[in-house]
Order: sequence, then C-alpha cells, then structure tokens
Amino acid sequence: MQKTIALLKKSNELTIIEDKVDIYLEIPHLAYAEVKKSDGGKALLFKNPIDSKNGIEFDSFVLMNVFGSYKRCELLFGRPIESVADEITKLLHMKPPSGLKEKFSMLGDLFSLKDIFPKRLKGEGECQKIKYLNDDIDLHKLPVLTTWEEDGGPFITMGQVYTQSLDGDMVNLGMYRLQVYDKNHLGMHWQIHKDSSHFFDQYQKAGKKMPVTVAIGGDPIYTWCATAPLPYGVNELLLYGLIKKESAKLVSSLTNPLYIPSDVDYVIEGWVDPLEMRVEGPFGDHTGYYTLEEKYPVMEVSAITTKKSPVYLATVVGKPPLEDKYMGWATERIFLPLLKTNAPDLVDYHMPENGAFHNLIFAKMQVLYKGHARQFMHLFWGSGQMSFVKHAIFLDAGAPKLNNYSALATYILNRFTPKCLFITEGITDALDHSSPEALIGGKLGVDVTAANIVSPPQMIGEEELLESLQGLASEVIGVQQYMLHTNNPITVISIKKTRSLKECFEAIKSLNTTLRIVVFVDEEKNDIANPYMLIWRVANNIDATRDIFISESMVAIDGTNKNKLDGFNREWPGDVECTQSVIESLKKRNLWTLDENLSKKYQI
Repeated sequence: MQKTIALLKKSNELTIIEDKVDIYLEIPHLAYAEVKKSDGGKALLFKNPIDSKNGIEFDSFVLMNVFGSYKRCELLFGRPIESVADEITKLLHMKPPSGLKEKFSMLGDLFSLKDIFPKRLKGEGECQKIKYLNDDIDLHKLPVLTTWEEDGGPFITMGQVYTQSLDGDMVNLGMYRLQVYDKNHLGMHWQIHKDSSHFFDQYQKAGKKMPVTVAIGGDPIYTWCATAPLPYGVNELLLYGLIKKESAKLVSSLTNPLYIPSDVDYVIEGWVDPLEMRVEGPFGDHTGYYTLEEKYPVMEVSAITTKKSPVYLATVVGKPPLEDKYMGWATERIFLPLLKTNAPDLVDYHMPENGAFHNLIFAKMQVLYKGHARQFMHLFWGSGQMSFVKHAIFLDAGAPKLNNYSALATYILNRFTPKCLFITEGITDALDHSSPEALIGGKLGVDVTAANIVSPPQMIGEEELLESLQGLASEVIGVQQYMLHTNNPITVISIKKTRSLKECFEAIKSLNTTLRIVVFVDEEKNDIANPYMLIWRVANNIDATRDIFISESMVAIDGTNKNKLDGFNREWPGDVECTQSVIESLKKRNLWTLDENLSKKYQI
C-alpha cells in the first residue's frame, strides 16, 4: 500500500485529504462522487478517518478509488492490460517446437512461468507484526465504512477472502462483501454459485467448521485477482504471478491453516460454523439498488493482525460509473482469450458499466452458419460467470467497435426486427431483483448478425405522439424519442402506473405504424432525457419472460419497478442514493467538489 501511494502520488493520481472525515457515510460519499468526474477523478487518501458516533480517531489511513481510471489500472498492473491478454493467448496456443530455435524459445517461455506459483515462507510476515487475540479482538478498531444510510451496518468492501476445500487440495481467493456484526463476527456474503460457497457445502456435509482468512491491502493486484472469473479450482494467485512476473509470498495464518500474502495490511482470521446463519444486509450494491436481507454464514474471528502502519483499502458501489467500471474493463480485456477457448469464433465482447455488467453484454463474432448466434447464446449462458448475463446482443465481425456506442446503436437498430429476439430462462445473479423468483429468470438474446432489411416507420413529432398516447392510455406522462435516423427509433414513455404494463401496451399497439421500439419507465426517479441512466434502470428492471411485448413490427419493454399490479410478489428494493444532509455538510467544509451537472446526470 505504501508503494502504491507513492506511485499514485508520483503520477499525479492521488488526492490527500487531511481533514477529519467520518467512516459513516462521509468517506464513501466523497469516493462515490470522485469517480464520477472526468477520467475517474483521483484516488483518495484519507489521513484522518474518524468514527464520530463512537468517538474514535483511527491511526491508519483509508485509501479509495485506487483502480478508478484506465491510467491507474495500468499503473497498478505495471504494464498495458492488453499485454496480459497477449501473454495468456500465447500460453493457450503453445505448440510442440519444430526445431532447435523454437525449442530454445519455448524453454525461455517455460522458464518465465516458474515465478507464477505462490511461494510459502517460513515464519511470520509483515502483516503479522501487530497481533490481536482472544479478548483483544475488535473489528471496530478497523476503519470499516458504512456506505449507505439504509445499509445493515459497516461492510468490508475490498476484502480478499481466502478459503480451501475440505481436503485442502484446492484453494480460492474471492471478494465478497463482509458485514461487521460486532467485535468478532462477520457476515459472509458468498453467493450460492461462488467457489467459497461450494467449499462451504463440503464442510456443511462433513459437519466441520470451515477456516476463512480475510486480507485487506497489500499489492492492489491481489484484490483485483480476487474478482477474476477463473475456472473452479484454479488458484487466483497464479494469475497474480503471471501479471507481476513474481511469486506471491505467503505466510500461514496464526489460528487456521490458510496462507495469505505476507505484505497485506490487515488479516482477519476465523472459522465459519456451518450450523450458524444470520441475517445479512441490506446493502447498497453495484446494481445501484439495495440487496435485501437474507441469511448467510457467519465467521467467528479468531485473530486480527496488521502491519505496523496499515492502510485500509476500500471501494464504494452503487449507481454507475464507479471504480468497478475500470476493474471490469481489465477483466474484460484479460479474459477474452479464455472465453475464446470455448468460443473460437468470438471476436470481441464488452460489458457497459451502466448495464451493471451481468445485465448487458455485446458480443462480436465470426458468423459461419445459420443459427450460429443462437448457439453462442447458449454457450455464454452456460459458461462460468457469463451464465449470469441477462441480456446479450450478438453482432457480426463487421460491426463497429463495441465501445463506440453511437455507431453501435445505429448498426443494431438498422438491422433489428422482432424475429431477432430469443427469450429463454436460466440462472441469475443473487443480486438480481427483477425476476419473479430468486436465482432464476428470463434471458434475452438479440441476434443482429444478419443484415435484415427494415423499412423505417411513419414518424410523427413528440407533441403529436404524446397526445395520441395519452388518448389511448391515461397513465402516460411524457415521451422522448431517440435514434430517429435509424430504421427502428426508440420511444421512451414515462408513466404513472395504475395497471399492468401489458394492458397499457395492448392499449397503444394501434400505433404500431409509428412506433417500433417502446420503453416504459416510471415517471418517478427517471429523467427520460438521460439515456445513460435509463439504460441502467431498464437493464436492472426487466425479466425477459415477463417484460417484453411484441405486436407485428413493434416491440415494447417494461422497465418499470414491479409490484402486485404485475403479479410480482417479491420485495422490490430501493435505489441507492447519497444522504443529502451529508452532502451539505461536506460542501460546507469544502470537501464536496462534484459539479452539479454531473450530480444530476448520475442521479446522486
């Protein structure tokens, strides 16, 4: 962490805040606002974090937004992100050498791989200089942040969670949010599909307690590796070695058998009793919504150790754009070669941050035969973390760059017809709130790999259109048209819902010569002139099996919040929003520097 701070400082990528700033809402609100600035703002180092509620002034610093720009990501990786992908591609396509020259070249490549394997050291590490055992254990001595007003408590948000299988043959490094319940208990939010949860099942069946060690800080690449979507059973620290060209140096935990990097800043050791479950949450998560209360396993802390001058690393999640935008970009680029091993005709893919990553993906492919894109859809929905993707748009190799959104949208809309849609069901992320039941829901595939010939509709102006819509459906409040230069313009309709949107669609479908793609959103909390946040809202709020309506050449999407009018019986979560009184307090102290236009755009 100290080396990281020095690197950020040298590169003019760090803002140091000397003021006393509270771990309750204030620090996370400032980080939340900072990353929404141009190019992700700066990393923030809080030198005087306090807990005003309990009268605590912490000795350690808090570092945030460390990955929050493309430049900072590459600084931390120590090289261009694409070079890591190139190296993985080379390893995956290594062939037997055909001559002496190739043999020597391969020997060099293989020799360089010796440093990717973690090395176990004897004795204790820097991370164990200060020890808290037995009655001295107190999680409240760490500057753990409470990010949002409705959160169930403080949460560790950048914890490296180290676990191992029951037989000890497999180890895993994951990143899961961790709720602080009291001085020595943490809530373990590992979702049912995650590797640590698979290990937990083994301990549960055996009736044994599961060892868990949580590390915070050290080389930031440890933290990024914890998010990497590697295949089950592959040690994420191998990826660290590949990226950094040096082995991760590990030391044993003091009170359980797990190994952690010797240079992390904080270590929290403990055991999870498979018989104990406790309500965890709510928590304002990366979807921009609160995830609701649910029972999860509990870790009883058996030791806390730290460096002599530890730095507490944290992140904040909520409405985009945030630090995970840049971490996700690195993941996207580095793991393209691994995706291609299952899908060799894949050219590229991209997950826009305002699609909340698992809610929207663009994929470009070499189309070789009829139905190829649909085959790809099934492959994506059956591959590791890609199986959580809810909405996928597949394009041919001639499509524009996938992050050139304007050109891409034009390309898609000029080819789209209702027959391009493919709707099925599959597993969903545990954070998904819109499907009728937890963990399973609708999947939407859009195949625009073929150059369908589409005639544009008979356009009318927004005022005339609004009048026509309101004459047919009294709940219509406003209308905004987009992409009018394409063959499939998009019409966003804000409504004050009084009935199922299926009924509303039936009422307006007589306008199908004028309307092509219709998106319904609630009037409340939506600005229909803000496409960035509309995409975020709609990608979060739809279940394809329920919320897509088709009539001849017209397609409608119900992006409203669901309730009993829709036959929706689950609890619908609230938006993540900053606490206005906290913002006002930070403004008075000249700490809040976000432009009001950006605050409005990103619906702070």
